[in-house]
This record gives sequence, C-alpha cells and structure tokens, in this order.
Amino acid sequence: MPMSSTKATLRLSENMDDSGCITTEGADRLIATVDEFASIANTSGCGELMAFATSAVRDAVNSDDVLAAVLEKTGVELQVLSGVDEARLTFLAVRRWYGWSAGRILNIDIGGGSLELTAGGDEDPDVAFSLQLGAGRLTRDWLQEDPPGKRRVAVLRDWLDAELVEPAKELKAAGKPDRTVGTSKTFRSLARLTGAAPSSAGMRVKRTLTSSGLRQLIAFISRMTSADRAELEGVSADRSQQLVAGALIAEASMRALSIDTIEICPWALREGLILRKLDTEMGGDQVVEER
Repeated sequence: MPMSSTKATLRLSENMDDSGCITTEGADRLIATVDEFASIANTSGCGELMAFATSAVRDAVNSDDVLAAVLEKTGVELQVLSGVDEARLTFLAVRRWYGWSAGRILNIDIGGGSLELTAGGDEDPDVAFSLQLGAGRLTRDWLQEDPPGKRRVAVLRDWLDAELVEPAKELKAAGKPDRTVGTSKTFRSLARLTGAAPSSAGMRVKRTLTSSGLRQLIAFISRMTSADRAELEGVSADRSQQLVAGALIAEASMRALSIDTIEICPWALREGLILRKLDTEMGGDQVVEER
C-alpha cells in the first residue's frame, strides 16, 4: 500500500517530432517532473528511488541524449525498460492481485506509446507482446482532428485489426484464459464511462468493461471534442485527447482475442516493478521450515 501518491501526465508519445525525436518541450517537461518527484521522494524520507522509463523514451531517436540530460540536470538515472519486460512486470502485478485461483490469465495493457498483451498460468507469462500501438502514439499519428472524422476512425479500426492478427493468433494458441484482465488508466476510464464504480468506491470493487458497452461509448465520444470529453466523469483533461484512440485499441484487442468482458485490475506496471524489487531483496533472506 502506498504511503503517498503523486502523478503527472507527460504525454511524451504525443511530444515527438516527425523524425521520431522527443521534442525540446517534451524533454524539458520530463526533466522538470523527474526533478520534482526526486525532491518529493527526498523530503518524504524515501530510502531508495526507482526511476524507470517506458515506450516513449525507449523508442525515441534521441533517447540517449534525453536520458543524459535528465541525469545531468536532476542527478537521477532513468532505467529504460524493454517492451517485453514492461509486459512481464505488468503481468506479475496482475497475477499477484488475483492470485493462483484466477487460473490462466490474459492481460491487456494500453499505455501512451505501446500496447502490451500477455497470457499465462504462472507469474511469468507464456506469451508476451509489446506493440507500438499506444493511445498517445495513435492519437498523434492518426487522430489529429478534434473531433476525429468518421472516415479516419473507420480506417484506424481496420488498421488495428490487421496489426493484431498475428499476436492474437499466438495468444489464442497458448490456451484459453480463465480470466481476461485490462490494466492502465485507459481501461479504468473506459470502464467508468460504461457504468463501473467510481474510484472513490475503493480498489477492491469489481469493475468490468464489455465489448457492447465499449462500442456504444466509442460512437458517443468519437463525435465529441477533447474539451467536451474532459467534462465526462472519470476523464481528466490530460487524458481526454487520447481517449478515442485508447477506446479503439481496447475494442480492437477484445475483438481480435474474442473477448466479450474484461475485468479491470487496479495494479499494473508500477506495482510489478515494486513486487519484483521486493522479491529480489527477500530472496536471500527466506527460510524454509520443514515439519
């Protein structure tokens, strides 16, 4: 359980230029945020700082320069996770949340720069994909109009279907899941907009998203401007711009994997990183008592 929590939305996937570099504005925002959070950790008495970057930094052409600038100006060395590591750590968090009784789990995680798909019956998934199909990335590349045109939405739907054919085939071949799960703020927002309990109801309330509810929601929000979407309950102004893309990714993933209902897990990558860290530190101290 967190002692405290602070969040900032950077949207680095949307702050990329045509050459694939993080823009100066995006890099400056990253540096300022890392510096601020390092200061919060220090004043909170944090004993160790774990700083990680994911898809947007991982895929940026100027990644090395941005990481060097962060280190120089903040003293914090960002560790870049590979896509597969990101997928596996998120899966670990989902497994620990639901436990072994959940059986075989299929998990979908929608980030700003990438989409992670994992499946397995253990703590480490049998199959793990990290695809460049994040909500921020697709908003930047496909849905620049506000609101997006109907034709553009339809073309993006078809393109997503084609991109997911092979990953879905491999995931299905690995075995039928006993539980299908969605992680990330995008899934939480979509579930809330289709009738799931608000965050104030607590982490342990069961929340689900159905394919039929998602289709109806897309028809509604795709006609709205980002400013209007930001007025919806459960949608922040920072997330409203990429909500349509996120919904289309969720819909395409559920369609490709023949999923009708998905359960929303409150734990994701952050918790996976912490759990793996704890596992590593406790590994040498465990004692087995035989009776």
